[in-house]
Amino acid sequence: MRKAVVSGQFYPSDREELIEQIKACFNHKFGKKLLKTIAKTKKKTKTDSKFIGLISPHAGYIYSGPCASHGFSFMLKSSLPETLIIIGPNHTGQAQAEFSLSLEDFETSLGIIKNDKELGKKLMESSIIVHDEIAHQYEHSLEVQLPFLQYIYQIAKKDFKIVPIIISTQDYDKCVEVAEDISKIVKGSSIGIIASSDMTHYGPGYGFMPFSYNKDTKKNLYDLDRKAIDEILNLNSEAFFQRAIKTTICGFAPIVVLIEVSRILKKQAKFLKYYTSGDIVQDYSSAVGYASITFS
Repeated sequence: MRKAVVSGQFYPSDREELIEQIKACFNHKFGKKLLKTIAKTKKKTKTDSKFIGLISPHAGYIYSGPCASHGFSFMLKSSLPETLIIIGPNHTGQAQAEFSLSLEDFETSLGIIKNDKELGKKLMESSIIVHDEIAHQYEHSLEVQLPFLQYIYQIAKKDFKIVPIIISTQDYDKCVEVAEDISKIVKGSSIGIIASSDMTHYGPGYGFMPFSYNKDTKKNLYDLDRKAIDEILNLNSEAFFQRAIKTTICGFAPIVVLIEVSRILKKQAKFLKYYTSGDIVQDYSSAVGYASITFS
């Protein structure tokens, strides 16, 4: 079992504190109100069952949690998938492969999430994805998504399994290849995809300052990320990739995979929320963008 490694850092280690913080993310001024979300789960329509994927941020909950709540609210109002392929970028540099899949169950402060080992093995048999637990050992991008998932599935009184994948490559063609393999498995099944990614990281600490810090920094950050978001909404993975690779969008490869799967399956993207950490702390000298975008 893969033990939680950012519990107590990105989210509380205490179960009750974690639940309260998740609720606070939904009810934050930048969040998606939880009570309204729960009420709408009782009024599902046929269109609610088309959920295929979500782009969700992965910073500490005090920063990106309210943004993430929009995507998880959308999921809660949909027919929740039985299995989620969760794809994140490699922050640790420890991966031994370009596409690293874990076959372990994952633990958070809210309990243990079972791994869909059968699906994971099927993916590895038909793609360039390989088994590599080292890539997942200290990586936070997938773990941060899990407590939110546990919370909404508990509300829905459903169980779910995960297939965790870490991408360490910047090769566009390989991401498209993997997307094609995943789409064959996802089509017609109760499987969803979460692409874990923050948007632009701006400031000297990130080594990325395409514009000077001044009174227009917030607007410039929004404009920069909006151009990338527009390409996502147009399902133009190549144009998105060309923009993202010149910036500091950390999970652009997982996003490329999700865009391509959605394009192949003829799904549409829907923008839900965007803001930056600067909006939380009212300081844009060093700021990270967060976006929540769904595919259905």
